[in-house]
Amino acid sequence: METIQLDARIPYDACPLCGGSDIPVALKADCSRHPLYKPAIPSEMVWRTCTACGHVFTDGYFNDEALQIIFGDTHEHQKVGFEIEKQRYVSSRIVEKVLPYAQSGKWLDVGFGNGSLLFTAQEYGFTPVGVDLREDNVNLMKKIGIEAYCVDIKALEQRPRYDVISMADVLEHMPFPVEGLETVHRLLNTGGILFVSLPNMDSVLWKYLSSNNANPYWAELEHYHNFGRKRLFELLQDVGFEVLRFGISERYRACMEVISTKRAPGDRQE
Repeated sequence: METIQLDARIPYDACPLCGGSDIPVALKADCSRHPLYKPAIPSEMVWRTCTACGHVFTDGYFNDEALQIIFGDTHEHQKVGFEIEKQRYVSSRIVEKVLPYAQSGKWLDVGFGNGSLLFTAQEYGFTPVGVDLREDNVNLMKKIGIEAYCVDIKALEQRPRYDVISMADVLEHMPFPVEGLETVHRLLNTGGILFVSLPNMDSVLWKYLSSNNANPYWAELEHYHNFGRKRLFELLQDVGFEVLRFGISERYRACMEVISTKRAPGDRQE
């Protein structure tokens, strides 16, 4: 029987970062080989570029019906406890990059996936808290005694209480990254630290992979955005963060990581 494809995406009528209305198509990609792809989801991904700010994004974000289909499965590497010993070393290098700026307090990991970063932050003396959209992962975290919530970060109604918030390869999954970062800014204590990692389309490696039709991110079903270093820095500064450190991420190919701090009210970024 022929599968009926959903009208799966809610179209962007403007750039989700700056609101620019000139958003021509940049390229199209086939996501049918993605591990989470289902025939009910259109296999073509359409990417647009904002001529005003240069941001690159898909032509729309998934509606609730499509998300339910996609979240019906989970990558093995996103399940709590995946390669727990090996991932501990990867996570320790992230925590040690944060330590010059924060040595203790509550650490919130947004989209905690396999949980490694929270487990490791706890070893270093932080109090771990997690947010994830996959209910099974959240339930497992709660069973081992870690505070966890199965909600969109924007629905986390809390006062500023966190000293560190990490978004490891999460921002590109958010339909509206500005709203996500504004929420993080609200939840952080003044002077708190934000760790962000995600693919860097400004890198030579990104361009090399694209030129050889080998860039996996154009067909990454769960991504809505592609950031470069420059555009990410601009966004962080606009929302109220001061960038402290840039580095190369070892989590995924062609990725970057940025550490920034929440500016005090009234502080201006030059």
